Amino acid sequence: MTEPDPGPVLLGIRHHGPGSARMVKRALEAVRPALVLIEGPPEADALLDHVHALTPPVAILLHDETEPENAAFWPFAEFSPEWQALRYAAETGATARFFDLPAAASIGDDGPSGTVDPIGLLAEAAGFDDPERWWEDVVEHSASDPLDLANAIAEAMVAVREEFEDQVGERTLRREAFMRQTIRKARKETDGPIVVVCGAWHVPALLTTPTVASDTALLKGLRRRRISGTWVPWSHGQLAAESGYGAGVDSPGWYAHLWQHREDVVPRWFAKAAAVLREEDLPASTASAVEAVRLAETLAALRERPSAGLSEVNEAALAVLCGGEEIHLQLVHRKLVVGERLGEVGEAVPRSPLAADLQRLQRKLRLPADVQPKQLKLDLRKDTDRERSKLLQRLEVLGVPWGRPDRSNSLGTFAEVWQLRWDPVFAVSVAVAARHGTTVHTAAENVLVQSAKDAKRVADAAATLTRSVGCELPKAVAEARGALDRCAAMATDALELLAALPDLARTVRYGSVRGTDPELLRVALHGLLTRGAVGLPLACRGVDDETAENALATVDGAHEATRLAADDDHQQTWWRALHALVEAEAHGLPTGRATRLLWEAGELTSDDVAARLHRNVATAFVAGFLRGSATLLAADPRLFGLIDEWLSGLRGEAFDDALPLLRRAITDFTPAERRLLGERVVAGETPTPAAGDEWDPDIAQRLAAHVRGLMAGVSRPSDPVIPEA
Repeated sequence: MTEPDPGPVLLGIRHHGPGSARMVKRALEAVRPALVLIEGPPEADALLDHVHALTPPVAILLHDETEPENAAFWPFAEFSPEWQALRYAAETGATARFFDLPAAASIGDDGPSGTVDPIGLLAEAAGFDDPERWWEDVVEHSASDPLDLANAIAEAMVAVREEFEDQVGERTLRREAFMRQTIRKARKETDGPIVVVCGAWHVPALLTTPTVASDTALLKGLRRRRISGTWVPWSHGQLAAESGYGAGVDSPGWYAHLWQHREDVVPRWFAKAAAVLREEDLPASTASAVEAVRLAETLAALRERPSAGLSEVNEAALAVLCGGEEIHLQLVHRKLVVGERLGEVGEAVPRSPLAADLQRLQRKLRLPADVQPKQLKLDLRKDTDRERSKLLQRLEVLGVPWGRPDRSNSLGTFAEVWQLRWDPVFAVSVAVAARHGTTVHTAAENVLVQSAKDAKRVADAAATLTRSVGCELPKAVAEARGALDRCAAMATDALELLAALPDLARTVRYGSVRGTDPELLRVALHGLLTRGAVGLPLACRGVDDETAENALATVDGAHEATRLAADDDHQQTWWRALHALVEAEAHGLPTGRATRLLWEAGELTSDDVAARLHRNVATAFVAGFLRGSATLLAADPRLFGLIDEWLSGLRGEAFDDALPLLRRAITDFTPAERRLLGERVVAGETPTPAAGDEWDPDIAQRLAAHVRGLMAGVSRPSDPVIPEA
């Protein structure tokens, strides 16, 4: 007599749960299935032959071949139940397949999938205020028979689904219809037991038997797209983010610890925590670790928990190991609770040609992809360092910002500093960039050439030229140089022309290092400078405050660019432009800045400046003259004396008008700069009263109160309006 078919064994799991992973592993060993169906996209079945070449955490990356930016990840950790199912199949020879809705239909689908939190509901019913803690107590620490535990989870989920069925979203219903269709097909084709590994919420839907016709109707109209994919390294940090399949897990490092150790879980954890603190030269003795273990276990007993969980461990670590210092606990959280593990993908795993070329360059240049931040100093006179710089700059062009240039400290023409940090999500960026070429060189070149062709503004063309020179791509340099000439010929705005000078000046300085003739670039800079200088005074007249702010910044940038890269004749052209701006009836911000630049260079005398300050006492000229001058004021006795003499010489209403404007002028000074300036004031010579003069405390107090009121902007109904100079 033939026994009735019991159907597939349904293992309802929590994604990335070590207890679920342990249940799945033990259940598979007990059932010994011929086929394992795993929640995931069927397009990834072609990648399962490479499971043995992977070290988790890793992720499946699938993307639309036509639009590679439409992509999604399916990450797995060692403690993910789906990963344990994949490993079991790879090691025993059982067949494994994914059986969720195809990625072709789900990638980019942001439709609602329902808002029910089944674990939260069950936790609440059991009297827990924390769903994670309930699941950890019931499943993660369970020693029950795995099949009995799976049945108990299924029964609980059936009860929840019955009560909240009307809140299940359309997207979830379609997924479950596809799962049932796949199971039907698998049962016809498979001779032997079948095990299904899926999210616990889906189990009730797979226990029901809707008609084939109803499931087919639900799946009508699914999108069809060509999907490609690969395996990519993932990290514990990415698992902790709310991204990727199965959402995030707050404590992947803790879960990895639970997976690796069944015995002495808490003592082993505190041993690790103490080691982390000692590595940072923080006190963490063995005795304090032992005391922390006792406290964590006592807290668990008081709360009637089967064993200490992460909340008890964190509380004990804060109180004992960290001495109540939250910042020390944050260190343990970052390095242990989240963790710093990065997975690995074997050489044989298929990649796009661009990704393969990038990996080849990383090996050749000894630049491993590390998720931990790292500073890299490069000497461009050395071939390897120059090649590293080219790679980082080309990747930046391709939208893969693995390295970010650090320009906070200038190390000279031949040196660069980069801050490196590989984000596993860059795998998507590489997939998207693959449309531009099969190598990093050709892809970056194609992007820059197209950028040059698309440039409409001088600044855009200059920026493209700078990037092309940095990437050392001659074809792109030539295209960008032509774009600069084209845009400059059409430009009529002097500020637009001058705004391109800083980028171009840096390119001139670095051109010889990058294999580009600097004189070719200097000619372009001189052309922009000449045309922009002529139109500068007019461009600063009759403008609003926002445009004036832009003009001030443009004058600063053009001045520095001229100083660095222009020849003597064109530097004189710039001085003439600043003189013309000072004499023009232009907005006070750029006029004030031009006045200070001329005075610093000896082109204007202190008497000239003092006269202009007195003439423009209630205008934006003061702000333009002083903006960004904190360090100079403190260090240069000439400027300090000039401002002190001007301010001390003001009388009556002129002083009242000037003080709020002076306050506005120094609002961008940092606290450190203000302190430095205050020390300069204190250290300066203070005139003493002449013989016979008497100090009147009452007058002094009233004067101090008046000044405080002016500085606070409350001595008058409103601050004075800043007219143009």
